[in-house]
Amino acid sequence: MAKSKVPKRPTRDEFVLEELGNQLTEAFYEKSEIVLTVWGWEEAVRGQIDKMDPRTGKVHIEQADGIVKVPFMDIMSVDYPRD
Repeated sequence: MAKSKVPKRPTRDEFVLEELGNQLTEAFYEKSEIVLTVWGWEEAVRGQIDKMDPRTGKVHIEQADGIVKVPFMDIMSVDYPRD
């Protein structure tokens, strides 16, 4: 049986991951609204960081319709909304 071809998550070095962590921490403490580009997700995630869970490695984003839990390793970029 052949394996299905699922694209692998791009690898990133420790400096890129550290910078992402710094951006998320800054946004968390400043209570800023952010837009996350997440690998494998069709749409960007927009909201405010409610919690960063080191045990599960997930970032909890508070949106109008609830909490979205995003795996840290799947976050490709952190941006601030332009509107």
